Amino acid sequence: MKLHPRVLIVEDEPHIAELIAVNLRHNGFAPTWSEDGSAAQRELDAALPDVILLDWMLPGQSGIALARKWRADARTKGIPILMLTARGDEPDKVAGLDAGADDYITKPFSTQELLARIRAVLRRRAPEQVNDAVTLGELTLDAATHRVSWRGQPLKLGPTEFRLLNYLMKHPERVHSRAQLLDKIWGDHVYIEERTVDVHVKRLREALGEAGSMVETVRGAGYRLARPVTTDTRSA
Repeated sequence: MKLHPRVLIVEDEPHIAELIAVNLRHNGFAPTWSEDGSAAQRELDAALPDVILLDWMLPGQSGIALARKWRADARTKGIPILMLTARGDEPDKVAGLDAGADDYITKPFSTQELLARIRAVLRRRAPEQVNDAVTLGELTLDAATHRVSWRGQPLKLGPTEFRLLNYLMKHPERVHSRAQLLDKIWGDHVYIEERTVDVHVKRLREALGEAGSMVETVRGAGYRLARPVTTDTRSA
């Protein structure tokens, strides 16, 4: 028996939540509705969904605060979060991504757009990944154990940043456009804006610390992971 992907809708406006839930049910999903952060937390404590649709403006804790909270929790940090927002300004969209959202959709939106974005984040959740290790200078990534280290010290990366680094380390020195990275890391870039890549690259650099300088911006082209420069102290 095929299981229906479980979707937790966190939305304080009942008519919007019901409309979303009806459309999800008709398209093979199993929606659950919570009207605020407290109710949503109770749902998460009971059972983890496959994806969370999280409204920006909520009574009590905002969607931004909830996204940060759930990203910081080991149990919920891997659940894809799709922000629902009436805020269309670029800084607000970036704030949502910075808080840990995987994507966002601006109200009003069509049912087809919503379904496409949900399917896209679900595809990203379990991308094809070879369980091997790759090393570049003193930076090491082990896909099997999901560990990254720099000069022997462990680094903490989110799931998207881990996949991004894995891909870049396997193709060092190569310049990748934002569209190429979206296609390779996210799996589908039709409904995802290229600005998303910039946010995740910024997060990756911050997570890498000293090694973050290896992730270079190539103006007008995209990004590349540069091999570290090694100094040979032997005489020429």
